[in-house]
Amino acid sequence: RLFNSGKRGKGHTLGRETRDTAPDSWEQEDDGEAPVDVQLQDAFTGLNVNAKPFIPNVNAAEFVPGYLQKGPTESITSTCKFPVTFTFCPLLTLTSVDYLTAPPMENGDTELSAEDNWERKGCEVSEAEPGGGTAGDGGPAEEDSPQEEGTEEDEEVPTPKMVPAKPDAPKKEHVNVVFIGHVDAGKSTIGGQIMYLTGMVDKRTLEKYEREAKEKNRETWYLSWALDTNQEERDKGKTVEVGRAYFETEKKHFTILDAPGHKSFVPNMIGGASQADLAVLVISARKGEFETGFEKGGQTREHAMLAKTAGVKHLIVLVNKMDDPTVNWSLERYEECKEKLVPFLKKVGFNPRKDIHFMPCSGLTGANLKEPAEHCSWYTGLPFIPHLDSLPNFTRSSDGPVRLPIVDKYKDMGTVVLGKLESGSISKAQQLVMMPNRHTVEVLSLLSDDVETDDAGPGENLKLRLKGIEEEEILPGFILCTPESLCHSGRTFDAQIVIIEHKSIICPGYNAVLHIHTCIEEVQITALICLVDKKTGEKSKTRPRFVKQDQVCIARLRTAGTICLETFKDFPQMGRFTLRDEGKTIAIGKVLKLVAEKD
Repeated sequence: RLFNSGKRGKGHTLGRETRDTAPDSWEQEDDGEAPVDVQLQDAFTGLNVNAKPFIPNVNAAEFVPGYLQKGPTESITSTCKFPVTFTFCPLLTLTSVDYLTAPPMENGDTELSAEDNWERKGCEVSEAEPGGGTAGDGGPAEEDSPQEEGTEEDEEVPTPKMVPAKPDAPKKEHVNVVFIGHVDAGKSTIGGQIMYLTGMVDKRTLEKYEREAKEKNRETWYLSWALDTNQEERDKGKTVEVGRAYFETEKKHFTILDAPGHKSFVPNMIGGASQADLAVLVISARKGEFETGFEKGGQTREHAMLAKTAGVKHLIVLVNKMDDPTVNWSLERYEECKEKLVPFLKKVGFNPRKDIHFMPCSGLTGANLKEPAEHCSWYTGLPFIPHLDSLPNFTRSSDGPVRLPIVDKYKDMGTVVLGKLESGSISKAQQLVMMPNRHTVEVLSLLSDDVETDDAGPGENLKLRLKGIEEEEILPGFILCTPESLCHSGRTFDAQIVIIEHKSIICPGYNAVLHIHTCIEEVQITALICLVDKKTGEKSKTRPRFVKQDQVCIARLRTAGTICLETFKDFPQMGRFTLRDEGKTIAIGKVLKLVAEKD
């Protein structure tokens, strides 16, 4: 009888004897209404009349039903009156009480507290990941991958990654690092790996890249996609534009400039190197790859030379792909690469003792980037990121004249320009002059590495929204200065030039492309003034008829249009230049004096 009654419709009420005893199978008790009735009756008969009146908690978060929540790892700040993060984690939950009683954060402590929360988040991530992927499946532990960036899905708006510093907290020093080297040496991959290790790209985003890369049979490229963002770069696996990203260590704030290695895009690379304080020359230790990058026509040589001309003082040489089967972390191969490079870098002008630092690493596995590599017992120095952190500070004059060479410009609710502030400091609502056209502009807003600030010091990468000038009136290579101290502009100047690579001779009337700070302009050598002896520095008495490779001369140059420049003595960043022709770097030089136009 029991069995049959269980199969009947929902309206069927069971006999009294079945109501009190537990059913033999769940089929018999269709909707479990009966036991509830009894409990309710009991509850209502024993009412507590003297209970305290109910006072609603005004500060409580609004209830959001489960199906509206996007996923367990999200904070429900969008629907909360107060930013309370709900953490669906079996061990730790962050309640509103914790949140309200947390001590205020000093700038220096942000790293720590972030780590704390990310560890908590670690346990959610492992639950939420499809296929139960946890920290066990290779890669660093969960806490190394903070879910900092809002790039979990494409349609979500990415949030600024940095916690805005308190006004009284000391600002971290800004350092711009440019990654240079031959095509396919692993520059973008190392950049992507560093961003992952410092928590600027979360694990989930990287897994998405890995899936997409696998679909295109490009499994080892997924890390570089963190920096190569447009479709063309991803399809071909070659960086075209200079990628930008930021990461922070305990003492410094770094901007990664990921320069293209391909020889067609060297002009873009020069633009990237001109913003850098520090260059990382990435070379591949894989058999054959190092040799092609370093032989004539390879980019390893050219890039090192251009970096020196662009004013990079310190060079770190990363010997990448040490985990490759042909290398297998061998000390012999590492030393071989080092021996070949040092004489060349010396010739370019780097001092091997002070300016150059070699280190082995693997961009794909991340070995020796943040933690020392296990397989590499012979390397005793610091890994890459700690080494960057331990470098001495750069000297920059914040009280000097304002000089901001423009790298790029676009329209976005007004005119926006990008560039690195070489000297001086800029604040909001300041009046500046755009040279060489002498437009007076006003700074509407200031973004330093995508975080809005009120003032910025030298060495920072800035985005400025300007008032009083149209986007069409600006070209890369223009300079923002203060009205009191305008930068020099003109078309004719005398310079000392070193001819690096040119098959035939160079005579007056020779045309090339001039790259000076961020400016690119056609230039003609109008006269050769004298030759300079490389060893003694003596100048020849007679005017030379021509110059050839490896000679140093002083020449007069004239550009096609008016450009901004300074003498090397007054302002090194704007007084160095490169001459290029037919896709090769022909000469490097420095501006000695500016010649006034003869009307």
